[in-house]
Amino acid sequence: MNQLKHIKAVVFDWAGTMIDHGSRAPAIVFVEIFHRQGIEISFAQAREPMGMAKREHIAAITEMPEVKNQWLAKFGRDCEDEDIDRMYEQFLPLQKETLRNHSQLIDGAAEAADTCRAMGLKIGSSTGYTRELMIDVKTKAKEQGYEPDITLCAEDAPRGRPAPYLLFEAAKQLDVFPMESIVKVDDTILGVEAGVNAGCWSIGITHTGNLLGLSEVEMQGLSSEELNTQTSEISRQFQAAGAHLAIDSVRQIEQTLRRIDTAIEAGSFPQRYEL
Repeated sequence: MNQLKHIKAVVFDWAGTMIDHGSRAPAIVFVEIFHRQGIEISFAQAREPMGMAKREHIAAITEMPEVKNQWLAKFGRDCEDEDIDRMYEQFLPLQKETLRNHSQLIDGAAEAADTCRAMGLKIGSSTGYTRELMIDVKTKAKEQGYEPDITLCAEDAPRGRPAPYLLFEAAKQLDVFPMESIVKVDDTILGVEAGVNAGCWSIGITHTGNLLGLSEVEMQGLSSEELNTQTSEISRQFQAAGAHLAIDSVRQIEQTLRRIDTAIEAGSFPQRYEL
């Protein structure tokens, strides 16, 4: 396979990009931990801050007007740091349990990683999950044929996405520079924004990720018109967040990387590239 001239590394997100079609596991758990407080949130609300570190994610949900109003009505006060800490403590074991059933590789993910290696690329990964949560996830992914060179977790940066720090750390650990030789692949708005903020090429995933939020079976139940309508809206959101390209899934990674490499050869760079 012909190797790329300019791109040196790809950094993949995990849930919704490489595993867990529809990024179901975190959304399920966020809904449940708020339910345990007597607060009902929708899956759309649970998904809105997706890409943040999980404690920050919980805190962001508590700031949503509908959630704030529910909390005030139930407890007679605003949600406080101690409440967020308590929910986060509940989140971790429940998320670990849920991940046991949501660590299946997305169709084509292992092959996408193999293709990247065949093109001479290093493979990094990043996630809002903690290191503890990722132990079993990485083991199961390896059993299914996917093992990135590095995995960076929420604790590995002072601030999570959309801050660029996890990508800077990935560049350091992979020993890859400049930043425009790295491609970030993510299914969340915040993940795409992190790639842009880091000066990387940034690709959004439309079909398998958080924004569509459907399992493979659920997605297949949509008509072509329904899927195209929703995918077009997701692509629009990614473009507004600064994504250079949006693709259905990592199955399309080879042609996407070659397109970017060709653009670089022609003089493009992340800060000046038109879809």
